[in-house]
Amino acid sequence: MASTFHLVGKGIYSVPEAARLAAVPAPRIRRWLRGYEYAARGTRRWSPRVVAPDIPPSNGDLALSFRDLIEVRFVDAFRRYGVSWPALRLAAHRAAELLETTHPFSTQAFKTDGRTVLADIARLNDEPRLLDLCRNQFAIREVLAPHLYRGLDFSSDDAVLRWWPMTKARKVVIDPERSFGQPILSNAGIPTTVIRDAFQTERSTTRVAAWFEIDERSVRDAIDFEEQLAA
Repeated sequence: MASTFHLVGKGIYSVPEAARLAAVPAPRIRRWLRGYEYAARGTRRWSPRVVAPDIPPSNGDLALSFRDLIEVRFVDAFRRYGVSWPALRLAAHRAAELLETTHPFSTQAFKTDGRTVLADIARLNDEPRLLDLCRNQFAIREVLAPHLYRGLDFSSDDAVLRWWPMTKARKVVIDPERSFGQPILSNAGIPTTVIRDAFQTERSTTRVAAWFEIDERSVRDAIDFEEQLAA
């Protein structure tokens, strides 16, 4: 695996951690990062990966960076809409070339230019679901905008910086520059899992808030976030 120095500021997640945060099954994430073999018409075929992970595998174990995590959420949205694997891979490749990045879907530039990229690929490959997505203004907003871009902060060069998974009105943030990208309270830097565990012991937001010297609203935000992930 890359040295700890190279992981600073990237965030690092095991596949189960990424599955929990992105709400995508772990086996699916592994296939997307590694590629996989499948049977078709009596022959074995290989389906290449669609997300190129930032972090090299260590002893066969996969790990995701923060950018990988965000990219997985976008790939999942396209697949849920029914976009085929060939079209999705081509879209990823073409968008990566145009936007000059290895993680095109999770850039702010793709939010602006993604429809053009997808429309070009759809026309060239006669991809029905992609064509439908590009023609239907409401559909593309549903796939690319609401829960995927809401809560994301971007840098001046369009790179994703951090994710506010409960919207910016709440205190929970996932920031690769802090705590290796684990969900924390933005105002205190305390992992949400620590707050949840404390509450499960104390059964009182008032006592947990006093113990960590934070306000009760922050405690409730951390608990709500962890309960949403467990649902």
